Amino acid sequence: MDRNLEGKKVAILAADGFELAELMEPKQALEQAGARTRVVSISTNALKGWEHDHWADTLPVDEPVQSASVNEFDALLIPGGVMSPDKLRMHAQAVQFVRSFFDAGKPVASICHGPWMLAEADVVRGRTVTSWPSLKTDIRNAGGRWVDEEVVVDSGLVTSRKPDDIPAFNRKMVEEFAEGIHRKLQLKAA
Repeated sequence: MDRNLEGKKVAILAADGFELAELMEPKQALEQAGARTRVVSISTNALKGWEHDHWADTLPVDEPVQSASVNEFDALLIPGGVMSPDKLRMHAQAVQFVRSFFDAGKPVASICHGPWMLAEADVVRGRTVTSWPSLKTDIRNAGGRWVDEEVVVDSGLVTSRKPDDIPAFNRKMVEEFAEGIHRKLQLKAA
């Protein structure tokens, strides 16, 4: 097994209603590649996952976003699910946490409805991204170029559309996270 993320620490930003597969499968891929993951949230309580059309497993929160710092992490994962990113984008500290990864040039991966956080953090301007199709207008209104592709990489930013895309998403996420700082990510966000 390739351990190309050995020594890397990845923040997973989520709230209640995260899509179970979109958090757990990428988390597992990151850990199998050697990364340490930490769930960061606006809540300190265990988070409730969502699976298609019903509540699913819970997941403990490792750190509240209020005390989390980009300096602790090498990369950021933002899973989807309609509810989680919608709750997160209403929380200024969560939005700033996302923005801080772009300011630092650190890689970010987001899937499905997760790119709502990218639009809210004003970091999609001039970038090519994909997402769940209903976010197309939000991405375009935020200045991004939305495309309907399985996985898109734009200078350290990895995005995908849906759970079916997770295998391709995981491969590209691990690859980009292994590369580390992406100066082009930083420059576009500045």
